[in-house]
Amino acid sequence: MLNRSDRSNPMNGEAEVKYLDGDFRVLKPGAFVRCAVTGVAIPLEELKYWSVDRQEAYASPDAVQKRLAAAAS
Repeated sequence: MLNRSDRSNPMNGEAEVKYLDGDFRVLKPGAFVRCAVTGVAIPLEELKYWSVDRQEAYASPDAVQKRLAAAAS
């Protein structure tokens, strides 16, 4: 039986995700994606914010606002 912290389990690593309108598709299995602004790991089951155009995930609405503000400058 594998331990939750065992790195040999691919579900413990970073997932590769295709962000779609209102949904996302996991291309490479993993447990999380990284926020494009903060770098924090976001568990897939908690992923709520992403950009289809930029194909990146965000940890919070604040991270989305920071990305939009940076793009506007």
